[in-house]
Amino acid sequence: MHICIVIPCYNEEKGLVLQEYIRFIEKNPAVLICFVNDGSTDATLEILKGLENRFPKQVFAHTYSKNLGKAEAIRSGVHFCNEKYTFDYIAYLDADLATSLEECSAMTSYFNDKITFVFGSRIRRIGAVIQRSPFRFITGRIIATIISHILKLKVYDTQCGCKVFSKTLSEEVFKQPFVSKWLFDVELFDRIIKFYGRKIVLEKMLEVPLLRWVDRGDSKVKASYFLKLWVDLYRINKICKSKN
Repeated sequence: MHICIVIPCYNEEKGLVLQEYIRFIEKNPAVLICFVNDGSTDATLEILKGLENRFPKQVFAHTYSKNLGKAEAIRSGVHFCNEKYTFDYIAYLDADLATSLEECSAMTSYFNDKITFVFGSRIRRIGAVIQRSPFRFITGRIIATIISHILKLKVYDTQCGCKVFSKTLSEEVFKQPFVSKWLFDVELFDRIIKFYGRKIVLEKMLEVPLLRWVDRGDSKVKASYFLKLWVDLYRINKICKSKN
């Protein structure tokens, strides 16, 4: 396989755009999609099993009976795929396909002897379709500014749900559980910085402005989390400041 795409799913019965998945899978035989059913209570698992039965060589539905949260769903999915399958790159992407499978897969073209991590960035600009709710955009920019300061890294969008890793790097940075269920992306950046060292880490990663991102439906992040968010940022800040 060329690339494995991990897609966390929690109650996505209405959010899964089946025709987009089917069309992409049929046109891209060298792509594996691993859905992680994160304790869904609706018909998500049945839908995923239907895709798995239709495309047994390209689709796998990894399932948990209890909800683990997005961070652990992705981490366990990456770990599972690294153990079971052979591929060059591994990515994770939101189930509602706010950005397309095609655009995610195309990010592998940026990899070379140095680049081992490529991530999408939701930058509004001429020629791109970036549609976000005003609330998500404003809160996202505030949080992004704080995160950039914590990481001491000039990054525009750490929280975009479209990231691609070399298999070797993914085996390293997804080893340990994350502190935060929703801000785990920041922890990933910190792990990559510590793995390579600040002197060369910028040579290893690339931020790519997306051509398309369209927010679909309601966020899975509950409003009550915005109180806990600051606690998570504090805890992550302590982790980022630690040497090990």
